[in-house]
Amino acid sequence: QVQLVESGGGLVQSGDSLRLSCAVSGRTFGSYAMGWFRQAPGKEREFVAGITWSGGSTVYADSVKGRFTVSRDNAKNTMYLQMNSLKPEDTAVYYCAAVRSPRVRVAIGDYDYWGQGTQVTVSS
Repeated sequence: QVQLVESGGGLVQSGDSLRLSCAVSGRTFGSYAMGWFRQAPGKEREFVAGITWSGGSTVYADSVKGRFTVSRDNAKNTMYLQMNSLKPEDTAVYYCAAVRSPRVRVAIGDYDYWGQGTQVTVSS
């Protein structure tokens, strides 16, 4: 079993930055590809960014490319999402997820484990 706990969300202004963390416990963190997803009110959950177990490959949604950076520290069993130049449309609950895969997955249904989410609110 794998447990995921997100932190770092909050209320910020447009143009500000935030860094989300996802702490992982349970089975070997390094065996899992990881992803960040978000869900805004009234909308479906969507893929934001993902990273392979080695950190050597990352994938981003077009809406965040160039503004968000996903990284991981396997020694600390933690994944991060650095979010810069935040916009009001980035407001959502952000979730981290894990899947036992050598490749980044973008489909929600591919992921086996999920965190409880952390709220990010960007005011204009």
